[in-house]
Amino acid sequence: MNTEKTPFKICPCCKRVWPGRDNFLSDGKLALNGYQADFEEPGEGLFIFTHTAKDCGTSMAVKTKSFKDLYTGPVYARRGLGTEDCPGYCLGEFSLNRCDARCEYAYIRELLQIINQWPKNRTAA
Repeated sequence: MNTEKTPFKICPCCKRVWPGRDNFLSDGKLALNGYQADFEEPGEGLFIFTHTAKDCGTSMAVKTKSFKDLYTGPVYARRGLGTEDCPGYCLGEFSLNRCDARCEYAYIRELLQIINQWPKNRTAA
């Protein structure tokens, strides 16, 4: 029986281990680069991070559902993509902009803000 806890994320290049989500978000050597939407299921979309540690520089993805509980505001049921209110941010992978549309993806745009504003430990490995 395996009693070890599965780490939150492991860098596919340098094998750096982040045991928990807070360790991951606090790492000053991680940069949030973008979001790849899944237009079938919002929680299956991917946040794209780059590990900027010396001798690494790889990109890695984490599903949006791994961060959903950080957002406590409204989650809309209607998809706004392609409507008059939609600025199209979810179509641009590297857009980290907040979105004011009342769309089921708006909470993800808020998660991008929360992650970007997370306090960073600049001495992380």
